[in-house]
Parts: sequence; C-alpha cells; structure tokens
Amino acid sequence: MMSKGPITNALTIDFEDWYQGIEIPISQWGDYEDRIERSGDTVLRLLDEANVKATFFILGYVAEKFPDLVKRIEREGHEIGTHGFSHTLIYKQSPELFKTELTRAVRFLEDLTGAKVLGHRAPYFSITKDSLWALDILGELGVRYDSSIFPVLNYRYGIADAPRFPYTIEREHFKFTEFPISTLKLPGFTMPISGGAYFRIYPYQVTKQAIKAVNRGGNPATFYLHPWELDPDHPRIDVPRRIALTHYFNLGATERRLKKLLRDFRLAPMKDVLGIT
Repeated sequence: MMSKGPITNALTIDFEDWYQGIEIPISQWGDYEDRIERSGDTVLRLLDEANVKATFFILGYVAEKFPDLVKRIEREGHEIGTHGFSHTLIYKQSPELFKTELTRAVRFLEDLTGAKVLGHRAPYFSITKDSLWALDILGELGVRYDSSIFPVLNYRYGIADAPRFPYTIEREHFKFTEFPISTLKLPGFTMPISGGAYFRIYPYQVTKQAIKAVNRGGNPATFYLHPWELDPDHPRIDVPRRIALTHYFNLGATERRLKKLLRDFRLAPMKDVLGIT
C-alpha cells in the first residue's frame, strides 16, 4: 500500500467505561460509578477542537445504557463500530454466545443510528489462534472489517506471526479486511505502538517516531485510546498488580499527548483509511 502524499492513519476509540476493561465481570458492573458521559465528552471536545473524526468501537452495554451519547457521537460525524457487548475475552466464550452477544450489539447500534455497522474490534484484542472461529461469525453478520489481531504476544492477546498491515481475509461466502493493531519491527523485537497504555508508558516522541516509521514504509497505522484514559480522576480500586500497572499509569499525560498526536498526524475513521463504504 504505497502513497505519494502523507499517509492517513486510523484514529479509533474503544468506547467503554473505566471499570469495563479491567476484568470485572458484567454481573458486578452495577456496583461502580458510571463516568462514560464525562470522559466521552472530553474525547468529543478534543476531536472537535482538532477537527478530526474517528471510529468509535462502542461496547454494546454502554450503547444500551447511554443511547443519547451514541447518537451524539454519530451526529458529530464519527464512525460507529462495535466492541462487542460484555467486554469478555472471546476465547473464553463459546461461538454461540459470542454470536448472540455480537448480534445484539450490532443490531442495537444499527437500529439506533440507522447506519450499517462496518467495523469490529474485540475486547482485549482477543481474536487469537484460539478464537479464529470468531472471524467466520463476523463475516456471517456482515462485518466489513475487523481490527482485533495484535501481531505481538501478550498474556491476554496476540498472534505473533500475523501480518502487520491491512490484509484481506477470504472465506467461501464472504471476505473482509483485517486492520491489525500497529507495531514497529525492530531487530529481534516487535514493538507495540498503537496507543492505549503504550501511549502513556512511552515518551511521546517514541510514539511519534514509530508511527512515522510505519508511514515511511507506505503503510497506515491505527491508533486507539479509551475515554477513561482522559479521566485521570476515575476511581482507584484494588485490582491485580499486572492490571493496575498499566491501567492507572500516567493518566495525567494522556490529554496533552493526544493534542500533540492530533496536530502531528493526518487521522481519519478506519473505514475511510480502508476505503470501505
């Protein structure tokens, strides 16, 4: 994928509340403070100030609880994608449950906005070698692209030998595009550069130069962020140390760094980067 001009990179928001991505089961979610309206407003304000549009991969639970917020996101010109329903690791679900939950999430978003849901991102990037069956279900449901496969190996996710740039997945009755989570290939090491905790852990210049390196190769990168990363005052709770180390690290830097990223790169919704309509 070569381009003579500046590369347009995909800006994506994994739209979930602070307690939904730290492995707390959905049965306990009612015990925690909802802050998605506050953090969502911050995201939308920053994007509006920069005149940048993004893809919002919206958790079905959030959409059903805050439909007016979803309508606002769509009204302000952003793409609506699906993040599943319950933020459960796909490889811990049965195919039947995954299909049921995803169907519920997609249909609700489509009924709410009147627009086709084109894209999907799995919670925790949990399409791995143990859950490749999920790709067939995505195809069955008419998803046009997926952005769930991380070409690294992490304790929760990853397919280390997966392609690093957008590619086509074909089956007998459908095909769609996979836009992998972006990495930089270094000698003996594949470095995650896509955002999230990595955006807060690395100095900003590391992220900036890594994305530029991907672009110099003629390829787009994808960048992701969660709304709660722009809400440094959200509650601190007792979670396993491996989760707390990344979830709470350097949250106060996120807004400042995001403003720089929005200035430094050409960014657009994922469907536009892929040319999918």
